[in-house]
Order: sequence, then C-alpha cells, then structure tokens
Amino acid sequence: MEYGLVALWLAMYLIVGLAALPLAAALFPRFDDAGATLAVPVGLAVVAVVGHLVGHLAFGWPALVAGLAAVVGASALLGDTDAVDPRDYAEASAVFAAAFLLMIAVRASNPAVAPLPVAVGEKMLDIGLLQASLRAGTLPPEDMWFAGEAVQYHYGGHMLSALLALLTRTTPRFAYNPALSGFYATLVVAAYGLAGAVGSAHDVPRRAAAGLGAFFVGLAGNLHTAAGVVGWLLPDGLVASLPGVPEEAVGWTPADVTGEFGYLAASRVLNTRPADPDAGFPAATEFPLFAWVNGDLHAHMMSQPFTLLVVALLFSYWLGDVRTRRLVLFGALPPVVGLVGFFNLWSFPTVLAVAFLALAFAPGDATALLGSHADRLAESDGAAGEAARLGVALAGTLAVAAGAVAWTLPYWVGVVAGGPDQTVAYWDQWARLGPLLVVHGAFLAVFAAYVARRLATERVPPLAVLLGGVAVLGLTAALGAPAVGLTLPFLAAGWWLLRRRPETGFPLVLVGAGAGLVLLVELVTIEGERFNIIFKYYAHVWLFWSIAAAVLLPVLARGRPAVDVDVDRDRLERTGTALAVAVVVLTGLYAGFVVPAQVGQEPVGADGPTLDGTAYADARYPDEAAAIEWLNGRPGRQTIVTAAPGGYRWVPDDEKGASAPASLTGHPTVLGWFHEEQYRGSEPYDRRLSDVETIYAGSTDEQSALFDRYGVDYVYVGPAERNSYNLTVEDHPALEVAFRQGDVVVYEVR
Repeated sequence: MEYGLVALWLAMYLIVGLAALPLAAALFPRFDDAGATLAVPVGLAVVAVVGHLVGHLAFGWPALVAGLAAVVGASALLGDTDAVDPRDYAEASAVFAAAFLLMIAVRASNPAVAPLPVAVGEKMLDIGLLQASLRAGTLPPEDMWFAGEAVQYHYGGHMLSALLALLTRTTPRFAYNPALSGFYATLVVAAYGLAGAVGSAHDVPRRAAAGLGAFFVGLAGNLHTAAGVVGWLLPDGLVASLPGVPEEAVGWTPADVTGEFGYLAASRVLNTRPADPDAGFPAATEFPLFAWVNGDLHAHMMSQPFTLLVVALLFSYWLGDVRTRRLVLFGALPPVVGLVGFFNLWSFPTVLAVAFLALAFAPGDATALLGSHADRLAESDGAAGEAARLGVALAGTLAVAAGAVAWTLPYWVGVVAGGPDQTVAYWDQWARLGPLLVVHGAFLAVFAAYVARRLATERVPPLAVLLGGVAVLGLTAALGAPAVGLTLPFLAAGWWLLRRRPETGFPLVLVGAGAGLVLLVELVTIEGERFNIIFKYYAHVWLFWSIAAAVLLPVLARGRPAVDVDVDRDRLERTGTALAVAVVVLTGLYAGFVVPAQVGQEPVGADGPTLDGTAYADARYPDEAAAIEWLNGRPGRQTIVTAAPGGYRWVPDDEKGASAPASLTGHPTVLGWFHEEQYRGSEPYDRRLSDVETIYAGSTDEQSALFDRYGVDYVYVGPAERNSYNLTVEDHPALEVAFRQGDVVVYEVR
C-alpha cells in the first residue's frame, strides 16, 4: 500500500482548503462555521475555473500555478480572515480525512482501472481523459479515441484531476484512485457543511443535521437492500405471494449483496421500458456510495461536490443581506455554475433550476437589487406580485447563466458547440410504482411526515392530508403514471407553504427541486438517452433530498412542526425519532454489507491493497501491459493505430478491444471507443472505421496514404488486431519494429 501517496494527497487537499478558508468565510458569513466545511470545494473550484481559462493558453504548470495563485489572491483580497476559526477547519478536516481514508480503503482493495470482466463501468474513458489532459499543451485535450480532434466530452473533472496529479507529481496509474477518493471526500464534507448550516437555521443541532447530511450523501443507499433483507427474514411463501415481487427476491440471501458484483443490483431497480419488463435494460438509479464503490472517475460524479457548493451559495443568498446577496449572485454563482456545466453538462440546467427556485422563494425582498420600482411591484398582492417575483427570479437566473457561460466560454464554443444534434422527445412509458418507492421511498416518507405536520399547523387536518395523498397516488397509479402522484402533492404543498412562511422553507426548495426532476424525467427525454436521463438526473435528486432529509428528520424528532391540534408533543417526538431511526437503519444496510465486502477483496495483480490502477493489466495481459508502458514513455503526443471500434473489454469474442493503448497512455488512436459515433455522428465515425481496417488489411499504397492523412507514428499489433483483421500491415516497408514482447508488436512509421 502506498501510504506516503495517501498522506501526500490528503495534505494537498487540506492545504488547498486552508488557502481558501478566508474566501469561504466571506461567501458564507452567516454559517455557524463561517464556511470552513466548504473551504475545500471552494479552493478546488477556483483552481479549476482559473486553470481552465489559463489552460487554453498553456496547460500544465502555468494553469496550475495560476489556479493556486488565484485561491491565495482571492482569499487575501476578498476574504474575511477575522471570521476564520481554526477549530472549525479542524472539524472540517477531520470529516474530509475520514471520508477520504474510507474511500481509499475501498479503492485500494479494488483499484483496477479496467473494463469488463475485471470491473464495471467506463473507467477506460476516465483514465484516457486523465492521460490526455496530462499530455495536452493547451486545452481542450486531444481526443485519445479520435486522433487530431478535440475531446467532445465534459472533461472538467479530469482536467482538475490532471492538475492535482501534476501538483503531487503522481503518475496517472496511481493518481486515479486518490483523485476519485478526493472527490468523494469533497462531496461528503460539502454535504456535512451545507446540512449543518441549514439545520442551524431551523433550530436543530448543527452537528446532528451535518452528520445526517454526510451519512445520506456518503453512506446511505436506496431501499433495495432493505427489501432483500426483509424478504430474507420472511417465509419464502409469503414473499412470493406479494404482488410485484421479482422471482429472484424469494431466494435472496446476504451473500447476494456481498458477492463480487453484488453492489450493482441496488443501482438497477428501474427498468427503462416499464411497459414491457422483459424489454430494454435497467436504468442506473444511482446513489453516491454505489458510484464511488463502482469506481468510475466520471463526469456526473465529479460535478456533485460543486453542485452542492452551488446549493450552499444559494442558501447563503437565502440568509444574507443585500451585500452578501450581490456577492453571491453576481460574484460567486456564475463561475461555480459554469464549472458545474463544464464538469458535467447534464448538471447545468439542474443548478440553474435550483437557482431559480431559491431566488423566487427567498425571504425578504429579492427585487431590492433591481431598484425601488421593482420593489413596489414585488410587494403588491395577488398575481401581479407573484409575476414580479418570478420575473425577478428568472432575470437573476438568466444573469447567472450568462455569467456562467462567460466564465467557461471556451468549453461552450468548443466542446459543446461541436457535439452531435440530439432530439428532445416526450416519453410515454412511465416507471412503475414499486421501483419508484424502492428508489425514493425513504426520502418520501420523511417529506410526507414533515409536510403533513406543516399543513396541520396551517389548520389543514392531517387525516385530510393523508387521504388526499393516498387518493392522488392511487388514481395516478391506476392511470399508469405513479410518478405524478408521488411528486405533484409535494410540489403543490411546497409552493403553498413557501409562500406563507419562506423564512423556514429552504429544505422545501430542495424537496421541490428533486420532485420536479423525478417528474421531468418521466415527461421528457432525449431520443436514445433514456438511460442517461434517469441516470444523471436521479443523481441530482439524491443530493437535494439527502440535504433536505438531513434537516427535516431532526426537526421531526424534536416534535416539530408543533401541530396546532390536540396531539401530544411527546408523541410527535417519539414518532419522529422512530422514523429517523428506521430511515437511517434501512438506508444504511447497503453500506453495512458492501463496504466490508469491498475492503475484504484481494486486488487483481497485487499481493495486498494498492492504489495502482493498472496492476491488473500487468498480471492478466503482461505482453500488452509492457507494450503500453513502453508507449506511455514516449514523450509528447504520438498518434497510434489500434483495432476499432473499442469496447468495454480487452479481447472479447464480440468486440475488438478496449482501445487500451490509447486509454492507458493518452496517445490518440485513429479510432477508439464505439461511442465516438455518438459524439461525432455516423459519417465521420464510419469513415474512420473503414480507414482503420484499410490500415491493417489494405494495400501498401492505401496504407501509406492513410499514414500520411492521420500522421500515424506507431501501429499497434496485439491480440485484438490479430483477431479482427487479415493483417497485411506488418509487411509494409515503412514500418520498423520499435517494441516486441510475445505476440505484441509496436511498429514505428519511418
């Protein structure tokens, strides 16, 4: 185990946070800890935003030094050093370190940056983007799977990981897992700080809400594992008689969770084609712990800490005076929102939608920033006042969006503008009620209890609330659209309650944001992207609802809201406490099974825990690993040719390899992963696919012309190439053996 590397990366993260501490204090002046728990995400955000801008002139050390200098400079010029308390940062550091070391332990037991069958996911894409970023002289990096063209993917998190690897002088094979663990720890500490701040504003113990926030975001899972445990405890005949229970649930045992890939089932609950359960394949209804155990260094994961940073900034706006609101709205939000979009384009509309909700429902006068005339409009009653408030919120959101694009403009005019056209379509097949309750049920139980109590304080009878909710859910389920019944009541009740008492309503903003996303993904999709629509937006739902539940559970456990009917306060406290215990236990079962199982694994290719992401390749594919390591040592960027299209495996029967030489070195290949067709379109993809076949199996003249067209430096011939083509390229007179081991040869084009 590389303990020195672990200590180095942990120290690096905490030092960046320490440098950003005064800036965080200025951005979160009314947080009890003066933003100390958000210092690491603030520091990393500054490094990433500035590093991206400077990186278009010169990436590498110039971008890194500029980003670090910006953190120090912003803290010196804008920060509030008087508000900094070392004890608060010590607490934040302890939370960060605990989360970081937990994920290091998990990843060190299963560190492989590999395709199937060694691992599950898109790790070859992730390591390739990290390698390509480190090889880039300027941004955007060259696509390692489409030589000569820029990356058409949200590469922001990989760019930041590359800067951190450069700062710690860590090679990518060892940097991948500490970077992954660092994003996890940043997410957990951000959830801890945000939930604690919102909890304090709702008169609950800060650390209770903070701890629940860290738990729900970092450790909790959906109810799939709990359902399996209940089924295991009950008689098989009883389980089999329940409607909607899958056949495999009858024979479930705890070993099914702790098996090698047992953690995967909990993230595949919702079928993408519920009208025909046997068609399609399950959507990825992810939650953070699954994603990090699975181990992809993926865009939708690396954006999550900064999504919570946006929410924290919005809560600072919610609490702040006019000066703080101006600093947040016009100063901090635009670059951070832009960063979220740069890290993961799917998250960009989400954070803008949450910004709109926060601006629309924030207590006080949101229009004070726009002058007295708007102030008078907003104070008016009825439709005119509501329209004015919504108009001001929309204007503020559009201003944030414009600033966000401006801060990350090279990404929008380069990568996003060059992407493929996609068609938005209505999706007429609705998710079934059972899977929706498995995925969202724990959070919905908390919100239902809180909303019922809040409505009771407004003299709406709790029984009427319960019966009304059951009626709406039953009707919509009968009509085949249960998501409507699960979300619309919360949206309607939240809107009404926020308008009556906005000063206590920030958790309801998050409840509404999550409910709106759940409903939206049932109504709208992008053609061919149903899997991704559910996958990416459910990740946001989990974040928003985790923070809301972390605050509302302690509220309920303290017997609040105090129902204005003849109900004993002690009874409210007991029922609230029982609900809190039940939710924590049921959602914590996943971590209780999965973490010990993962930590107990023996890494492929290593004698014990290691951070080496490619140790598996040395053990399973020694000849190819040696050739790839030789290529990795070639300076700058070299254009190579490998079998196309790449897939998720090295050399399976039905695919032609995983573009491993390009993925594990960052040297671009003429054509790699088959998803390049999705990124570029069918015509350029098919043209290159044909050209790669010609390079390996065409005539000498055709091969020479293509070597020149693509500027090929090396031709890679390994098992995938020998299995895929009737090779003629090895007889080309311009090729010279540069590396040979076993049946793997790398030819240099002279």
